[in-house]
Amino acid sequence: MDRSNVPAVLSIAGSDSSGGAGIQADIKTITAHRLYAETAITAITAQNTLGVTAVQNISPDIVAAQIDAVFDDIRPNAVKIGMVSSAEIIDVIADRLSAWNATNVVVDPVMVATSGARLIAEDAAEALTRRLFPLATVITPNIPEAMALLDYEVDSERTQQNAAMLLTRRFGCASLVKGGHLVNEANDVLAEPAPLDDEGNHLG
Repeated sequence: MDRSNVPAVLSIAGSDSSGGAGIQADIKTITAHRLYAETAITAITAQNTLGVTAVQNISPDIVAAQIDAVFDDIRPNAVKIGMVSSAEIIDVIADRLSAWNATNVVVDPVMVATSGARLIAEDAAEALTRRLFPLATVITPNIPEAMALLDYEVDSERTQQNAAMLLTRRFGCASLVKGGHLVNEANDVLAEPAPLDDEGNHLG
């Protein structure tokens, strides 16, 4: 692959030893789209299709150093943020992306498991919405995560559409609500902010 002609995408996420999610899955997806994958690892997990047996967070200083090293050399055209489990790591990610004026930021707010169990602490969830969502071009919650963010029941395609619009209004970025948890429908729903006028005000 000739790097000089290939846009780069930075994935900031945890490592999944089984290769089915996290950094490993992002590398596969980015490469499949003929883009250049870069990474900043936030945690190392021991897991497989049966479950997670161990998790070790990377120190915030090392997470920051990884992001700085990437931007200082091969600047990414886009950034995708996956699971970040501590408020301290979220803060350094937000600080470094702001310092580098990162663009085209996708935030996947990995908060709630399929079973409904919360995957991150309350303070980390608050830091996620307070620090990372304002940097996002688009957020990509699944249905349980959309319900947790809104305290709103999503049980149909109509309420899924409402949730996407409510998230966009609340956080000011595009919202892609993934529909894989619905029984009868599995569609993703995208809501985008209204366009801005010359003075930065939303039209319509």
